Amino acid sequence: MFTPQPIGFVSSPFKNTKEIPKGLGARHEAEGALNILSAFEPGLTDIEGYSHLIVLWTFDRSDGFDLMVTPPSDDRPHGVFTTRSPRRPNPIGLTVVELLGREGGTLRVRGVDMLDGTPILDIKPYLSSIPAEKLRRGWLAEAEARKG
Repeated sequence: MFTPQPIGFVSSPFKNTKEIPKGLGARHEAEGALNILSAFEPGLTDIEGYSHLIVLWTFDRSDGFDLMVTPPSDDRPHGVFTTRSPRRPNPIGLTVVELLGREGGTLRVRGVDMLDGTPILDIKPYLSSIPAEKLRRGWLAEAEARKG
């Protein structure tokens, strides 16, 4: 086991979870910032060359977990590991954001879906070698088809 420590915190326009877009067709276009603690700033060297980043963060305001959840995008229950529910055994979130710019230890980004002040656990460059035609969307594709 390990004890995670934040490398920084999110600045987001979202103060409560009801403000974050959810469900089918939700668009995550909000801009915000990833404010990296000065001790970790050297780890941002050369990050400007990437268009998108994977941000790992913690659902620090979530309490407990459910193994079956009914997401806002469907009226049927699904296993928590097939959803983006914050009520997880390990409350870790993952978001892909577009990097707009860097100013020292601050990364300006688009696509935040985290609450203001959310602890950041890690950042990785977004790299995918999976062709779009090979990606499957599981039950979400079925829910989208049912809703037309």
